[in-house]
Amino acid sequence: MMNKIIEVKENTVQHIEESLEKAYNYIEYEKLIEDLLKENKSTTKDAGEDFVHYSKLGIRRMKRWDKTFKLSVEQLEQIKKYKKNIIWVVLSEGWCGDAAHSIPIINKIAEANENIELKIVLREENLDLMNDFLTNGGKSIPKLIAFNPKEKTVEGTWGPRPKPAQDIFLEAREKEVDFETYEKDLQTWYNKDKGQTATKELLKLLEN
Repeated sequence: MMNKIIEVKENTVQHIEESLEKAYNYIEYEKLIEDLLKENKSTTKDAGEDFVHYSKLGIRRMKRWDKTFKLSVEQLEQIKKYKKNIIWVVLSEGWCGDAAHSIPIINKIAEANENIELKIVLREENLDLMNDFLTNGGKSIPKLIAFNPKEKTVEGTWGPRPKPAQDIFLEAREKEVDFETYEKDLQTWYNKDKGQTATKELLKLLEN
């Protein structure tokens, strides 16, 4: 789910720049989720108890990834070779399970190179931008957009999940697997993979 430099719709750059005016860095994003949970709310307004429940799961998973995920020496060396200034704009929501697994890894990579700036924007507040980057016609998140602010180009995308996880999703949808079974299978994959597939895919995005 990666692309090389891609053509975008006429207003896409405008949508990206507008989203950046209300974007969060990683620390701010985690704090936003935590502060809303104190009020029994999620990042999606008036969304209900299920979204609060999944937000609680999500923030626990993010904190766990923050503590446990480490980039290898070789991966760090590869990341530091990237010399172009880029903004990784990530569409997300606090209740999104895939985002909880992937965004901490995205953040670790961005932290390893000062040329990469991570900005997280909420999907429901940026539907025009989301509609510019649909996955198979759906508003799937997280969605990373590699935006070059100097050239005003989109130099690639990633998401909503690593390819093996996306395969699990597509197979579950095709076979009409119930949500609880799908969620368990996906969680098992993320736990076993330990963030390595997402890392490899994101590093290839830097190569492009």
